[in-house]
Amino acid sequence: MKRSEHLIPDASVLPGWRKSTYSGGSSDNCLEVNDAAAPTHIPVRDSKTPTGPAVLFSAPAWSAFVSAVKA
Repeated sequence: MKRSEHLIPDASVLPGWRKSTYSGGSSDNCLEVNDAAAPTHIPVRDSKTPTGPAVLFSAPAWSAFVSAVKA
């Protein structure tokens, strides 16, 4: 995957964004994840800029990140 392919310029085009339940759901200082968007890559965006870019993580990298945070 090329570096330019690690970004979605306007993340608002993807439905299904969610925030962590730990954020309370109302804060704008959160990351949002769209783990239903694609099976191989997980887009993540800043909740303060929903029309901004999203960074794509491989599914294994995202899973490892979530596991490390929960540990």
